[in-house]
Amino acid sequence: MDVGGPEILIILAVIALLFGAKKIPELARSLGRSAGEFRKGLREGDESSDAE
Repeated sequence: MDVGGPEILIILAVIALLFGAKKIPELARSLGRSAGEFRKGLREGDESSDAE
């Protein structure tokens, strides 16, 4: 599945319409925090499997 520039712009426009411009920074922050927690969990899982 190849997603190019125009498709990303359309997706972002739809998100802006659905959530409103004021909510987008809050959504981006929560997405970033979730991604960070996910990576942290992956690292901890790798460390615990290496210790076994």
